Amino acid sequence: MSQTPTNKWKVIKFDEDSLNEIEEEVAAEFPLTVMVNGEEFATMVCTPENLHELVVGFLASEGLIRSYSEIKSVHIDDSLGFAHVMLYRELDEDRYDHSKRFIGSCCGKSRQFYFKSDVQTAKTVMSKMSLSIEQGISLMKLLEEQSNHFQRTGGVHNAALCTSDGIEAIRTDIGRHNALDKIYGYALQNRVRLADKLIVFSGRISSEVLLKISKIGVGILLSKSAPTDLALKLADDLGITAIGFARKRKMNVYTHPERIAEAKKYLT
Repeated sequence: MSQTPTNKWKVIKFDEDSLNEIEEEVAAEFPLTVMVNGEEFATMVCTPENLHELVVGFLASEGLIRSYSEIKSVHIDDSLGFAHVMLYRELDEDRYDHSKRFIGSCCGKSRQFYFKSDVQTAKTVMSKMSLSIEQGISLMKLLEEQSNHFQRTGGVHNAALCTSDGIEAIRTDIGRHNALDKIYGYALQNRVRLADKLIVFSGRISSEVLLKISKIGVGILLSKSAPTDLALKLADDLGITAIGFARKRKMNVYTHPERIAEAKKYLT
């Protein structure tokens, strides 16, 4: 895996009884303005890595495209912080009513268009994929072992697209929604079959995250963090198996346990 961009800072570190000046790595934060057909669409704050995938996944997540073939070109200008996207079709005028938005690296309802685009793009997941608890434990362990950027900085989220037996792709970002958009962009670019995939995730399962999972189209979300009640209501409605607190040899299966082999006996 390539090194994710970081910056180094001199810090005075207190550790129990010692005080020392050391150099530590911190996560890089980068503003990227997305231009669509020559019009400003949004500015995202992100980790400056896998930006092409981020833009593709972001546009698909917001309903501007449904497949990678709808994109004529994507040009990333790292020096100025712009992504220039040309689509094969013109966008409706109302698609630009969100223009000049600023999408922060914090997670939550920072996206002004949150509910409008979700109504158009969220979908019920019909995946028949199954997973054992042992496979889930193993996948979370793999994600943690391969999360080098988090181990160096403690300031990023990680998302992995997985089969039941291993990891196909890991993407990292300071924003958990950005990490998922990068995974979505990867899947679209590479025409990945998603019916037999799940996502293993480091971040909290919020309603925004859950809706993004439904748009990607995977049936299982396995996270080491907690869910919110709205996220679980959405997971139940949209046919997604939401698993939280997957840490060491523990996990909570909140919705659609029929995809988890050992949990089937608890179905009523």
